[in-house]
Amino acid sequence: MPAVKNSSTNAVSGARTAPWLGSHLSIAGGMENAVRAAAELDCDCLQVFTKNQRQWKVKPLLDSEIAAWRSAIEEIGWSDDPARVVSHNSYLINMASPDPDGWEKSVRLQREELERCEALGIPACVAHPGAHLEAPRKPGDPNPIGEPPSPDEEKGLARIVEALDRLEKETRGYVVRTALENTVGSGTNLGYDPGQLAWIRDRVAVPERVGFCFDTCHAVAAGHDMSTPAKARGVLERLEATIGLDQVIAVHLNDSVGALGSRKDRHAHIGQGTCGEACFKAVLRVPAWQGIPMALETEKDGGPEGLSWDLVNLEALRSLAPGRRSSRSTSR
Repeated sequence: MPAVKNSSTNAVSGARTAPWLGSHLSIAGGMENAVRAAAELDCDCLQVFTKNQRQWKVKPLLDSEIAAWRSAIEEIGWSDDPARVVSHNSYLINMASPDPDGWEKSVRLQREELERCEALGIPACVAHPGAHLEAPRKPGDPNPIGEPPSPDEEKGLARIVEALDRLEKETRGYVVRTALENTVGSGTNLGYDPGQLAWIRDRVAVPERVGFCFDTCHAVAAGHDMSTPAKARGVLERLEATIGLDQVIAVHLNDSVGALGSRKDRHAHIGQGTCGEACFKAVLRVPAWQGIPMALETEKDGGPEGLSWDLVNLEALRSLAPGRRSSRSTSR
């Protein structure tokens, strides 16, 4: 495993300013619609897909689509803060695949994702690391957190490094970074332990092009207990010691339907899952995470009193955050 960095209590708590809170929003009818929806919800940030996430074929972005997107960003006053927007890549991509054809298709599609982000001025593209597709652990077996990667895992991690190195060469000069996301560790998915994410970044040729995304649901379902202030601090201190909190460039704020260590990737509304209030309070107070997008990935419709769940969840998060402000949208 990578060498452990020096951790600091001040690195994991103490932020007093309000974090950027937002949601993953639909691009149906045009990508610019997601931007306007973010403004309607009084979001500080936004996550989007830049294409249909379940298709291999990609239609090139039209100049008119790029112009409409950039115009909408300017309309809501985000032109000077491009980091307020983050993209999520296609669910089809598996940069850890042992199948040469599958790996090649994944790298090509990830390049398309990066090219679209660069054209739109989106500086980060969240990506699941991938699955090694060899013999899986039994569903009931816990993730071996803190242990070195198994031989199969190490081979998968090495394939991710190879993919990222090729992508860096093919997109040299681009601003956009790949943000590797922590996972629940289901099946043979890699990235359930921050040491695995650090393993990748420590070995790529240009680490500056790689950052990380931290998902609260994924962390808890993977087995990282954040249910008390002390336990949440411990998880964040391990992140600081392995990947570095300042290398996290996006956060997903989701509660977890699955229990601690369940390895089930099912998102719950804030306060209705197993993460615990201490988890969100701790994450919202990390100094290095002020000024990076913190986005919900929860269901939208069917909220109480006819409200969008995004409004309800954003208000719940703001009630837990430092520098609290209430959403204007709840009074509309």
